[in-house]
Amino acid sequence: MVCRVTTFAFEGVEAQPVDVQVQLVGGNPAFHVVGLPDKAVGESRERVRAALMALGLALPPKRVIVNLAPADLPKEGSHYDLAIALALLAILGVIPQDQLARYAAMGELSLDGRLGVTAGVLPAAMAAEAMGLSLICPAAGGAEAAWSGGDILPAPSLIALINHFSGRAVLRPPEKGELEEEVSGPDLRDVKGQEGAKRVLEIAAAGGHNLLFCGPPGSGKSMLAQRLPGLLPPLSARELLEVSQIQSIAGLLQRGALSRARPFRAPHHSASMAALVGGGIRAKPGEVSLAHHGVLFLDELPEFSSQVLDSLRQPLEAGEAMIARANRHVRYPARFQLIAAMNPCRCGGGPGAAACSRGPRCAADYQARISGPFLDRVDLFYETPPVTAMDLALPAPAEGSAEVRVRVAQARAVQAERLGGLGETLRPVNADIPAGALDKAVMPDTAGAALLSEASEKLRLTARGYTRVLKVARTIADLDGVDGVRRVHLAEALSYRHRPVAEASQPGAGALAR
Repeated sequence: MVCRVTTFAFEGVEAQPVDVQVQLVGGNPAFHVVGLPDKAVGESRERVRAALMALGLALPPKRVIVNLAPADLPKEGSHYDLAIALALLAILGVIPQDQLARYAAMGELSLDGRLGVTAGVLPAAMAAEAMGLSLICPAAGGAEAAWSGGDILPAPSLIALINHFSGRAVLRPPEKGELEEEVSGPDLRDVKGQEGAKRVLEIAAAGGHNLLFCGPPGSGKSMLAQRLPGLLPPLSARELLEVSQIQSIAGLLQRGALSRARPFRAPHHSASMAALVGGGIRAKPGEVSLAHHGVLFLDELPEFSSQVLDSLRQPLEAGEAMIARANRHVRYPARFQLIAAMNPCRCGGGPGAAACSRGPRCAADYQARISGPFLDRVDLFYETPPVTAMDLALPAPAEGSAEVRVRVAQARAVQAERLGGLGETLRPVNADIPAGALDKAVMPDTAGAALLSEASEKLRLTARGYTRVLKVARTIADLDGVDGVRRVHLAEALSYRHRPVAEASQPGAGALAR
């Protein structure tokens, strides 16, 4: 007799159904797991055997064959334990097999039969609900699984499941975890001075544009970047679901609590390519995916490995991270907003005693660590001047994050309405205007078109740089509440594109200027 229980394997954030088939056959006693399992799946035989022994059950002296179908789909993780154990309990007559047909199951078994939570409960619950199945999961993951809207059966242990199916002690459905509606974080009012930087930060927030701050140490680059999430509107229902699935796969949802605040990820500059983009022995989402629909902040940008930075070019352009393996490709969504900060040179380049003594050559060499194609994907460049003692002595600014957030929300509402009639976009913001709809969305006046044509020649803008100037100008016009894009909007957008830091006569110094 073959007993079947449904569970799931994960490809990116997608949960693929796996048919766990268990059979007892004659021959020498053994326990085999087949179907392309990894080491953690293969070790499930020992956990399942010990958990059944803890319940006072012993496997018959036969060969146990566990097949995980489809056999060509790689199986990773320890969440297959519960499905295998339930199928064995059905074969042993402890649980009615016909009842298991209505359920999918996932969870890791401890040696005493208790169930431990595993990553990916939310995507698995959503996949089970789409298949018309209820999900049996560990009790610790019940609050997370409840967000799927399907039927969830949370169990603390195998014995609790046996009692439930026998009718001795019925398990109750879980309640959803908490939902944090408020968008909190550092306030823009804490930043004194840097009015120009606050302006460019508002433009970046309104249009979803990538931004690079360059300035001496202590000029407030990191403070400004950390306050960007507080300017952004909360996640929509669709965005919240996408972000929560990624966090579930990464095991970051604590007690099933969700938040409408946009993610903010700030990896250290020593991060590897796998940590930033995703991958590893068992493919996991990287920082770019954990920042999906949020902000990825790269501080000390030139200190990152050039190979790591260049690996961001594809996610920045396509909005997804693809991890290529010999037997499969794994995709993770990665539509994030990049904010970066850097010093003009390794010495810092600040005023007074912190001034660079090596001259423009130091800045040119330092900036050359960042490739031109990577910089071409940045929309806004801004040089933050040093903050003086007079700036710090001023009272706190009257305008904080709440006031700016209102203007950002108004500009984004205009963009969403406009882009709704221009075709499909990954995000309803100007940074994602489709190429075919750019001419219709951005119609500069005659003076503005002439200025852009002249500036593109002098600044030697690439085709990508040209379109990004148009998109930034469109955002500035939206903040001003103007339908058309005028010369003044294009002039401001161009000022954020052309930011020479090192002397143009030095080799490589023009990299940040275009």
